[in-house]
Amino acid sequence: MKLSVVILAKNEEKIIKDCLESVKWADEVILVDSGSTDKTLVMAKEFGAKIVNSPSKKLAFAKWRNQGLKVAQGDWLLYVDADERVTPELKKEIESLIKSKPKAVAFEIPRKNFYLGKEVRYGGAWPDYVRRLFLKKKLKGWVNQLHEHPEVEGSWGRLKHPLIHLTHRSLSEMIEKTNQWSKIEAALLFQANHPEVTGWRFLRIMLTEFWQRGIRQQGLRNGTVGWIETLFQVFSRFITYARLWELQQKR
Repeated sequence: MKLSVVILAKNEEKIIKDCLESVKWADEVILVDSGSTDKTLVMAKEFGAKIVNSPSKKLAFAKWRNQGLKVAQGDWLLYVDADERVTPELKKEIESLIKSKPKAVAFEIPRKNFYLGKEVRYGGAWPDYVRRLFLKKKLKGWVNQLHEHPEVEGSWGRLKHPLIHLTHRSLSEMIEKTNQWSKIEAALLFQANHPEVTGWRFLRIMLTEFWQRGIRQQGLRNGTVGWIETLFQVFSRFITYARLWELQQKR
């Protein structure tokens, strides 16, 4: 078996079909489900995906990715999130890469990000590369609870063709995600004994986030959607530090 695809999902019935469709060419598709109550699992089974059940009330991305690693049978491993799509061009590039037996054992993939249905760019280019393609025997595993990253034995390479990333598809979804993630981020900051949160620190954090997102990364050049994203990220950082302040007061 040459390539296994691992997808992380929970209650993604609205978008999982297109994700599965984009990777159906792989030798094996594994869906790691963290407790779906909608039709996500039914739809995945219809596509012939192998299901790994891992219900959890907490975000545990490293754990879920490692579970996919354990059951995958392919020589190569590609991680795709439910809100991402593999383009035909990326498919061909990956297939060609595997056949060529490259020196690198892991690869970064560029992403084209769509925010509220509109493509957003930063600094006139794609905003990020994500580490998603691995020679399985060289992937040691994933670490960190929230912003997880892979540990590999060997060198990295980069692919040219992008994943399509349909992030933040509605304001309701954005608020729900911020509510969930901010609790974890605040708890991690609290455990690290972050300095006391004061009024001036709130102001500095929010201004810094606005500068980074809107000015330095040129997010405001994306028009109305760019303004919405920039201001929402400022709001999100505020909520995280407000939760941290709350934890510090309880202590």
